[in-house]
Amino acid sequence: MSISLDKALGILPESVNLRSQRMEVLSSNIANADTPGYKARDLDFRSQLEAASGGGGQLQLSQTRAGHQDPGTAAAGTGAELKYRIPSQPSLDGNTVDPQMERAAFAENSVKYQSSLEFLNRRVSGIRDAFRGNR
Repeated sequence: MSISLDKALGILPESVNLRSQRMEVLSSNIANADTPGYKARDLDFRSQLEAASGGGGQLQLSQTRAGHQDPGTAAAGTGAELKYRIPSQPSLDGNTVDPQMERAAFAENSVKYQSSLEFLNRRVSGIRDAFRGNR
């Protein structure tokens, strides 16, 4: 009988990874709150998690030349699509970061990140106990 850790852990590892990426994007927005012309970005967590679980059904863009970059992606290696945040009140210098909103989103994402880690930890503990025969 083979055991698949991917099936046992489910979508939890990808959830933790996406929460971590979103935390980086939000912290970048906060750090650039005073940078003229900076456009606030965010990660659509729900659609990215859905795509990771295989339910995305999104169309892929093709690159016509080797030098073209994949549009809307985060920093190299993350693969998560970033979108521009719609500003509630952009500043005169073109900056669209609302520091209070970004801090609130960062705090909410931190709590959800911690809960995702806790769920993952409990799942791993359950698998470990099953291997030991404690349950």
